[in-house]
Amino acid sequence: MAVLEDVTSPPATGLRPRGVSRRERWQRRLPLLPALIYTIVVTQVPFLVTLWYSFQSYFWNEPGGAHWTGVSNYREVFTDPNFRSALLRSVTMTAIAVIVAMLLGIALAVLLDKKFLGRGIVRTLIITPFLIMPAAAALVWTGPMLDPNFGLLNWLLEPFGVHHVAWLTTHAYGSVIVVMVWQWAPFMTLIVLAGLQGQPSDVLEAAKVDGANAWATFRELTLPHLRPYIELGILLGSIYLVTTFDQVKLMTNGGPGTSTTTLPFYLYQKVNFAFDIGGAAAAGVVTVVLTIIVASFALRMFARVFQFEEAK
Repeated sequence: MAVLEDVTSPPATGLRPRGVSRRERWQRRLPLLPALIYTIVVTQVPFLVTLWYSFQSYFWNEPGGAHWTGVSNYREVFTDPNFRSALLRSVTMTAIAVIVAMLLGIALAVLLDKKFLGRGIVRTLIITPFLIMPAAAALVWTGPMLDPNFGLLNWLLEPFGVHHVAWLTTHAYGSVIVVMVWQWAPFMTLIVLAGLQGQPSDVLEAAKVDGANAWATFRELTLPHLRPYIELGILLGSIYLVTTFDQVKLMTNGGPGTSTTTLPFYLYQKVNFAFDIGGAAAAGVVTVVLTIIVASFALRMFARVFQFEEAK
């Protein structure tokens, strides 16, 4: 006797109804909704207000309020030599600080990866500068460290013929970079140290058995392994250091002259001294757009690096 199939029953495809799948997706996203709303309120709403003011002529010290001027503020931003110099100064300062901090981070990570007595205490002390607030770090370096009369740096360099150097006047640009490197080198050290601890030990032992010296092993094996970690540190450090304001404001106040006037400090001056809300808003929008372009390019390049590492 032939067994007839029940043609009224749906085929056993293993697929769930579309409505259930959509409901489950929303159930998973629902707990994230408050965080999404908070992010939109604290980031996107202020940006939209800034975008609106960038098309307005609005000065705090002039009566009449704001009025529409179109793209005149943007035209002024792109023709302002002070904006271009501040942008270039921010880029160069960030590049120098990130590169030097990464080189120090690699050197410190290689040293801390070795076994020695008190390694845990040393690692904790290395991290300490990164945990200090930027404003507090700037004040510490301005007074106790770089003071021309009572500063610790002049006292340490006195046996070498250095006397009462006003570092924040004669070497303001380099002094700000030193503080940035001092605070971010521990962050680079942590990232590189994590990469070193994830390196297979059997590969290093095989290289040692084959007669490779320490430098050849580091150049041919360790450094390629650390490449994703190094690029991650450079990317994160660049995103954060390009917005440096505390050190410039508290250590040099943008001077002498405009030698340390970075882009964030330029925006601060435009609002608090020129009272130009519209011009500062336009400069801020241009800065955000340029930052997004650079960050997007860096993230894509970084993603390609990870895809390359996974394909090997």
